Amino acid sequence: MLTIYAKSPDGPRFCDGISRRNFLRIGALGLGGLALPQLLQAEARSGIRNSHKAVIMIYLPGGPPHQDMFDLKMDAPLEIRGEFKPIPTNVPGIQICEHLPRLAKMTDKLAIIRSISDAVDDHSDFHCLTGRSKRNQPPGGWPSFGSVVSKLLGPTDPAVPEFIGLEPKMQHLPYNDAGPGFLGAAHRSFHPEGNGKQDMVLNGVTLDRLADRRALLAGFDKFRRDVDASGLMEGLDAFNEQAFGVLTSSKLLEALDYQREDQHMVERYGKGDPKPHGDAAPMLMEQFLVARRLVEAGARVVTVAFGFWDYHGNNHQNAKADLPLLDQGVSALVEDLHRRGLEKDVSVVVWGEFGRTPTINKDAGRDHWPKVTCAVLAGGGMRTGQVIGATDRWGGEPTERPVLFGDVFATLYHNLGIDVSKTTIMDLAGRPQYLVDAGCQPMKELI
Repeated sequence: MLTIYAKSPDGPRFCDGISRRNFLRIGALGLGGLALPQLLQAEARSGIRNSHKAVIMIYLPGGPPHQDMFDLKMDAPLEIRGEFKPIPTNVPGIQICEHLPRLAKMTDKLAIIRSISDAVDDHSDFHCLTGRSKRNQPPGGWPSFGSVVSKLLGPTDPAVPEFIGLEPKMQHLPYNDAGPGFLGAAHRSFHPEGNGKQDMVLNGVTLDRLADRRALLAGFDKFRRDVDASGLMEGLDAFNEQAFGVLTSSKLLEALDYQREDQHMVERYGKGDPKPHGDAAPMLMEQFLVARRLVEAGARVVTVAFGFWDYHGNNHQNAKADLPLLDQGVSALVEDLHRRGLEKDVSVVVWGEFGRTPTINKDAGRDHWPKVTCAVLAGGGMRTGQVIGATDRWGGEPTERPVLFGDVFATLYHNLGIDVSKTTIMDLAGRPQYLVDAGCQPMKELI
């Protein structure tokens, strides 16, 4: 298996005691166990296939401090406003944190939402990757956004999975709750993972030998079909074909190899800091560059987890170290998409699971605050250069234009050409389920 980025499993932990790692993972091809094919299998899809629209979701684990980033409150008391100061952006009237100078220079290419109002006090990627609450889920659970897109639109290229996850996916840990839900393993995100490149290349196995192995596998499959009365073996041919397509094409591997880029571009994205800073995990900007390369290669949805934002202590000290790295990575990505003419086709969203308390605690930190949080969007042909929503003088609750996670998801589906008012997917009980909660619609300010 292929490890792109990794750190020690004994590294930093969130306040819930769960260790965090940033890594890219790629599943192995097991000709006997069908490991890779089980990730690639897909039913016949329906949907829009005539254009390659894509979404990059940048998830900030732990809940970033919204009032120290995009919603500074200079009229609030010191114990609320903190030590950071706002700076003007290139859009008159919009100010953001002084530690985000690169984003300030390109705010005309961003849409900042200050009033997301339905977060939940739960260290989980579930809300950010599904747009749904964990409560009252259908059997099998709600699928993540990328899984839904995989189901509806399918791949643009058989050699590139349509949904690729660059976020940590640590099995059996409650933090990583978002998955394919009732859509099943066929639509799970594809993760680069493991200890080497052996499973991403043929390693001396000729195409003829691989064909022999394919023939052997087909023989086993025929036997299994003959003895299988349930019909579960039906459809595996196309599934296996895509697995072999990934192996026999260099397209995915080349997209993951960001060193193929011009070195000036690699330097623009930056290397980040591989060492933990304080309670924070390594911040690796390569993820942003890899995400762009993957959507360019054909992926429809790429999810990225970046950093560690659970600042119960030393909020401003930690943010002062982390915000410049986020600033560099996101600004490089958005700038790169515009330079390459992808700004109408690729949507970007940056957010965390909740905001932080207005009042700074005794440990100079901010605690969990689900009443309001923020998001930054770019690309996708959206109307940018604006702020949507507002909060009270302490940054504690929305006062204008409360926005739901589902509203943002409805907008992202719209950008992919999917009509959330008409499109449904079947759950395990055969019931049609809409893609977002009732009342959620694409945001008129953005489309």
